Amino acid sequence: MHKIIRNTFFIFSFLPVTLYAQQGAIKGFVYDKDDGEPCMFANVSIKGTNLGAATDLNGYFSIPKIPIGDYKIIITYVGYDSIVEDLRIESAKLYSKNFYMTKSAFVLGETVVSAERQEMKTQTRISMVKVSPTQIKQLPSVGGEPDIAQYLQVVPGVTFTGDQGGQLYIRGGSNIQNLVLLDGMTIYNPFHSIGLFSVFDSDIIRNADIYTGGFNADYGGRISSVMDLSIREGNSRRFTGKVSASSFGSKVLLEGPIVKYKENKVSASYLFSGKTSYLEQSSKLLYTYINDGKGLPFNYTDLYGKVSLSSPEGSKINLFGFKFSDRVSYQGLSQLGWDSYGIGANVSVVPLGSTVMIKSNFSYSDYKIGLQTLDNLPSKSGIRGYNFGLNFLYFFGKNQFVWGVETLGFNTDFIYYNSIGRELKQEENTTELAAFAKYKLNLGSLLIEPGLRLQYYASMSEASLEPRLGLKYNATERLRFKLAAGLYSQNLVAANSDRDVVNLFYGFLSGDLNLPSSFKGEELRHKLQKSEHLIIGAEVDVTNHIDFNVEAYIKNFSQLSTINRNKIYNDIPINGTKPDYLKKDFLIETGYAYGLDFLLKYDKNNLYVWFVYSLGWVKRDDGVQLYSPHYDRRHNINLVTTYKLGKKQSWSISARWNLGSGFPFTKTAGFYEEVDFYHSLNYPYWQGNGSLGIIYDELNTGRLPYYHRLDLTVNKIITFNKYTKLELNAGVTNVYNRRNIFYFDRIDYNRVDQLPIMPSLGLSFTF
Repeated sequence: MHKIIRNTFFIFSFLPVTLYAQQGAIKGFVYDKDDGEPCMFANVSIKGTNLGAATDLNGYFSIPKIPIGDYKIIITYVGYDSIVEDLRIESAKLYSKNFYMTKSAFVLGETVVSAERQEMKTQTRISMVKVSPTQIKQLPSVGGEPDIAQYLQVVPGVTFTGDQGGQLYIRGGSNIQNLVLLDGMTIYNPFHSIGLFSVFDSDIIRNADIYTGGFNADYGGRISSVMDLSIREGNSRRFTGKVSASSFGSKVLLEGPIVKYKENKVSASYLFSGKTSYLEQSSKLLYTYINDGKGLPFNYTDLYGKVSLSSPEGSKINLFGFKFSDRVSYQGLSQLGWDSYGIGANVSVVPLGSTVMIKSNFSYSDYKIGLQTLDNLPSKSGIRGYNFGLNFLYFFGKNQFVWGVETLGFNTDFIYYNSIGRELKQEENTTELAAFAKYKLNLGSLLIEPGLRLQYYASMSEASLEPRLGLKYNATERLRFKLAAGLYSQNLVAANSDRDVVNLFYGFLSGDLNLPSSFKGEELRHKLQKSEHLIIGAEVDVTNHIDFNVEAYIKNFSQLSTINRNKIYNDIPINGTKPDYLKKDFLIETGYAYGLDFLLKYDKNNLYVWFVYSLGWVKRDDGVQLYSPHYDRRHNINLVTTYKLGKKQSWSISARWNLGSGFPFTKTAGFYEEVDFYHSLNYPYWQGNGSLGIIYDELNTGRLPYYHRLDLTVNKIITFNKYTKLELNAGVTNVYNRRNIFYFDRIDYNRVDQLPIMPSLGLSFTF
């Protein structure tokens, strides 16, 4: 079987490793001996030389140009015993060997150099935060279960708009401009309607890379940010799992071997995770003071499964699938719900005799959302399709070259009724093709990472050539400067608007050719949405345990497409004299975002502190007015701290405090009686009363009050043996019961707030 895996993509490996006279090379993988997981970013070096490499996400490394001779190969990884083995290079050939690391019985405090700090010196990592399950658990866990949605809220540059129906906005980009990947598959809605939870189980995440801007050429199709998650394989050595429950929901995680791991043999494993919320039911008993005892109308269920097949040479095949669903019945809505499912596969192959790694992924997914409003005008949106990618990674010691091709095709199906009852409808098939290349050059103190991407949008007959660049200069051992820049494009258009204060209807449309021919008197040169990024920053290792990072950024959204929900007329010749904003399906906007992000982190022994301050401005221009979208937050502060205590640090106390300045809103200038002449000019207005009409002030010129909230969590771990433990959790969300405004109902003249104080209890059993 492993021969099949090894040769699956061998035909694509036409750039073999170059072997030099009197020089050899070594490649291999570094794994955790206990569960078989790769040791990411472990340091591999040849003693007595300056030769070395760092392992990648798969635990893979390659060291070329090793002169013939006898050496010692040294592998170090934080929290693990170092490996020192003899290495004999006898001829100019490629040697292959895997290494298995054992967790350390103790850790040397001051002598430990973290893997994260090593990576900061050897990777450009501009506007990027790398997230692991351990880091997610540092935060107070709302409802007793850690979630990446809660971690993302404290990432520099991220704005969170609320506990109920809230979404994440990253450095001025709207939701539709954020690319979310799960093992290479596009996830169209990663967050549930109650904004505290994502669709992902944090316990199965291997790694998550959050790019808030300036991402390189290996990502495309979005103009603001990227969230790239990889899920670990199941345990190939033994059956294990976790069961947890809290006042918010419950979860089960099971994993184990299908073909148990044996050295130099093919192994197979499985992983299954399921989590669900019963908050709507439990809140009626535990939080009767919310919503007049009617409970919190949020329910969701998330299922994920994965089967992995591994060869002893490190090649792998992963098959996975998911089913996510969300239901909410909120004030002003009859019913909203969405469902998403998908299946996918990814393959990684390391051909014999070559240091190239070949990666391929294929997936199919379907997402549907429906909204039934009180006026009985249903809206729906769906997107379904496939994506395929093929990447080639070449490792030249500390340097790396990557190139690849991608294709995706999807169908969008959309129906919406605007305020006058006019149906807006689209059903469109779209195909996108892309090719990219990037090279990471390590010159010691200087890291250079140029990239180039060519993105072609078939349905619009538009191509976009997008250069990207990342730079990092290690000025000293503790001071680094960095820069990133790039051009970006995308096709997808949001079914909601940046002007909405509250809109849980999160749908998708394909970019359309039915756009105005000009914007602000200038002819449009293309139909795509585009942006340009520039980020500069610095990193300082203040001490061995204190890191400081600052970044300044600007994103210029040079062209944006928005759905025209005020459309009245059909775009036909008879209406040729009507203005575009009354007849076009889509309208053009431009915009920009700029700001400063500061991050200070302290991590030593039993104390962890994370402090973030973000200062930002976001503007949009619709051709008539310059306005602030509803997520334009000027100041945002997050302070997170975790303290461990007790025997073996089995107790931990976590706190998070968030302070944010007020969001923009449109003030009410007055009221009037609105008579219904939309359906008939013969309406007898003198016989009945009209509805309440509102006269609005200028768009988003007001500001809501400041938002602030404190969350606390206390954890206790009871360890029974090496593999079995019980974790008890008690937490409080919004400790001092701050009344943070959600929105104001102008018709009923009623203020609706975010979540009040909410205590929770939870427990989990790991075996």
